[in-house]
Amino acid sequence: MRPFKLSKLCQFIGLSVFSLSLSAAEQPSAESLVDNAYIGGHAMYLKTDEDRLFNSNANSAIDHASGLGVEGGYRLTELFETRLSYTHFKPVAQNNNYDLPAGKSIALDLLYFPFKESFYVVGGADFLDVEKSNLSAALGAGYRHYLSQNMALYFEGKGHYQFDDNYTDFSTKLGFIYYFGSQPAKIKRAEPAKVAPVAVVAPVAMVVEKDSDIDGIVDSKDHCGNTPTTDKVDNMGCTVFTEQQETIQLRVNFDNSKAVVKAEYKDEIAKAADFMKTYPHVSLTINGHSSAQGGAKFNQSLSAKRAQAVVDVLINEFSIDASRLKAIGYGESRLLNKNNTAAAHEQNRRIEATVSTVKKVAEQR
Repeated sequence: MRPFKLSKLCQFIGLSVFSLSLSAAEQPSAESLVDNAYIGGHAMYLKTDEDRLFNSNANSAIDHASGLGVEGGYRLTELFETRLSYTHFKPVAQNNNYDLPAGKSIALDLLYFPFKESFYVVGGADFLDVEKSNLSAALGAGYRHYLSQNMALYFEGKGHYQFDDNYTDFSTKLGFIYYFGSQPAKIKRAEPAKVAPVAVVAPVAMVVEKDSDIDGIVDSKDHCGNTPTTDKVDNMGCTVFTEQQETIQLRVNFDNSKAVVKAEYKDEIAKAADFMKTYPHVSLTINGHSSAQGGAKFNQSLSAKRAQAVVDVLINEFSIDASRLKAIGYGESRLLNKNNTAAAHEQNRRIEATVSTVKKVAEQR
């Protein structure tokens, strides 16, 4: 068959398939096509750029080309599909008096199905060999008509732009593909509406639903069974909680120029340890202080030792994790009493710590 006759046949069959597809009432399920591969074959007609000259001296141009090819593809998702194709074609000169060498096309395309049905947009890269091989960018659209669960015909048109010589070519394809794999494409069929028969229902006695934990929410809607009867519950039967602030303060005084924790403060430190064991997510910072007696450098070091002494008691005597404790010395920078008296100095020789947390308390009815 001569190339121009093949091109006319492709165009005629393509229009026929396109018309048939528009009138088709059945479309494949995009979901059933995912992870399926296919192979196929096609006929292609290529209308070449008018500036393509195969003999620059004779000023002879290539008019068109037509040929056959094979392809393989894979459906990635409901929207996207990849395809690799090879086409062998025969270029034809404008005056048909020259015998031109055969050409070929190797194309890698990505197909996008915006409606998850038969219409698609296609784009990709095409090594188009017309006299010489050059890389082209291709963009177009196509339509499929499914003949069965495994087979489909398609018609496709693309534009090609060749970067090296700025050629613009146009191609049309008429192809056949066959799906294979463990899950062939499924066909969605419209089913006639079914009218349910009218049944006569006998009167049913009222059933009182059970409320096992007596919280006012029946068992079928109760997401929290066995809630205490004194607790206030929400509409799902679960206890309603409010948040309360729980705080403990620790203060330990020291003798002059000493960083030894006196026995009389062990009970206070024990309360802080119990608080930290009750709330294992909280941390505690021990702030050490000194009086204004002596040099500032000495007082800074002494205050840090006092804070560390309390930290050591919490670790060694009450088994509090060291990672939850921190000691800081402030020296004489934060005096409680600035008077220069023995009572004021004793008041300032101290460590201070405050820790608080939020706990949930059940609301009562």
